[in-house]
Amino acid sequence: MEQNESVGSLSWRLSSHPITLLCFLGFRISSLLVYLFGMLFIKNFVMIFIITILLLAADFYYLKNIAGRRLVGLRWWNEVDPASGDSHWVFESSDPNTKIINPTDSRFFWLALYSQPLLWVGLAFVAIFRFEFIWLTLIVIALSLTVTNTLAFSRCDKFGQASNLAGSAMYSSGIAGNIASATIGRFFSR
Repeated sequence: MEQNESVGSLSWRLSSHPITLLCFLGFRISSLLVYLFGMLFIKNFVMIFIITILLLAADFYYLKNIAGRRLVGLRWWNEVDPASGDSHWVFESSDPNTKIINPTDSRFFWLALYSQPLLWVGLAFVAIFRFEFIWLTLIVIALSLTVTNTLAFSRCDKFGQASNLAGSAMYSSGIAGNIASATIGRFFSR
């Protein structure tokens, strides 16, 4: 390990769960890459749509059931009351006294969690400006899956670490970091 890598820096080598982290980042990036390169080079809508949806579903499942629990100690699920049919969300956070969260894992997790919906929004604008409105159906599905996970994991984080870590990872310090942390914190604390 190099001496210039400090705890909490964005280096996968410092991760407590490097395989989980690399799979998590691989699923997060692969759907975007298939969409981008498919749109630019292949131009077969049906094939790109199916492959991207499968990758988004794998990302959703892996993030919700494996990466969230192993990297930051958070889980969520939806329960339906069989008697009334009412649906309610259950959020679970590991006990901070029994599970120590690696700062590197946490920073990668929250940065990837918050950045992917923003990238899909950017791709929506690209599709609109290129007058390729059919791609918006895929982008809406991608946004619904990524935003669902983002909101659910933000609700799980009962100690407010999500907004602080995402803000500090995206912006170094100063007024921009304070504004980003406050905005993200207010948006997800509702």
